[in-house]
Amino acid sequence: MKVTEVLAATVVVPLRNVTSFSTRTVSERHYTLVRVRTDEGVEGLGFCYCGNRAGWIVTQAVRDLLSVHVVGRDPHDTEAIWEAMYRDAVLMGRRGAVLRAISAIDIALWDAVSKAAGLPLYRYLGGYRQDSVPAYASGGYYLDGKTPQHLADECAAYVDAGFKALKIKVGRVSASEDAVRIAAVRRAIGDDVELFVDANNAWNDATSAIRAIRQWEEYDLGWVEEPTMPDELEASAAVAAAVDMPIATGEIHQTRWDFLEILERSAASILQPDAGVVGGITEFRRVASLAAAHSVTLAPHWLADLHVHLVASTPNATYVEFFTDTEVLNIMELFETKLRFEDGALVLPQEPGLGIVLDDEAVDRYSHDGWQGQRP
Repeated sequence: MKVTEVLAATVVVPLRNVTSFSTRTVSERHYTLVRVRTDEGVEGLGFCYCGNRAGWIVTQAVRDLLSVHVVGRDPHDTEAIWEAMYRDAVLMGRRGAVLRAISAIDIALWDAVSKAAGLPLYRYLGGYRQDSVPAYASGGYYLDGKTPQHLADECAAYVDAGFKALKIKVGRVSASEDAVRIAAVRRAIGDDVELFVDANNAWNDATSAIRAIRQWEEYDLGWVEEPTMPDELEASAAVAAAVDMPIATGEIHQTRWDFLEILERSAASILQPDAGVVGGITEFRRVASLAAAHSVTLAPHWLADLHVHLVASTPNATYVEFFTDTEVLNIMELFETKLRFEDGALVLPQEPGLGIVLDDEAVDRYSHDGWQGQRP
């Protein structure tokens, strides 16, 4: 089997409501979609989130820099293709947009080969869980006029829907104001539901982060996510050493080398790689192995339709991050297929590959530049 075509498109999907978290406000999201086609009629789908501006940069990296290393190759050669793409990109970007482009291509290749094998991706990767995987509800964003009681009601609704764990945002207001929000949520959901908080790089230094987090210790938080900027690993390590709650990070980090540094510095005890960011499924698996060797667990960052397979095939992975609607993560508006949630877990898809079917009308409606790419 040979790859005959690599196509990519930039898709810009507006949010229904302008949404905020610690230091950023978002009104639209940009995604790069990748289609890999083979001479046996198999088509693989890949994708990644590009941010809220200039998503076309990632798409152009797929088309003009990387796809030459894919067309004409056997899609099973994921390691060799990854290495060729990474080496060719060494001057253009060993991190950032180019790694997101590598990720989207790599995901498409894995989707294609697992489809060709007639297996759902998690089975092709080596199934660890067989029927479902634990999921937590992700929400708790800042919106104009949203009070602590509104937040508590939102989180109580997640518990009523069957979630046994959930996550809210912190860091946009003072630590004492966030303590009021956290307390309202804890009262609403009870003591038996896991509660995580996500700071999205809110603090510029370890001292500020430590002072804030210590105000929340009584609420039994399962983790505090991304207290400092991703490159401030000394700060993250200082926070992790100073507070009782676990520190989680990794959604913006790329490649196994970033995660090795996190592990060596003890900068987090929970890693959150995103296969659409870190370097695709190929690199995600390397990161998972590194983490396992350090007795560290993984809880990947959003994109549940992808990560449901990776959590199911990774023994040291714990949760899939799941959004119950498309108010915040809206790539699902491009999918005809929907994941099914039952009793605190996501039911594993049984269709070959990722099990995702694109809604072509939605892609056309939101497409910035249409499908273009590399052919022989």
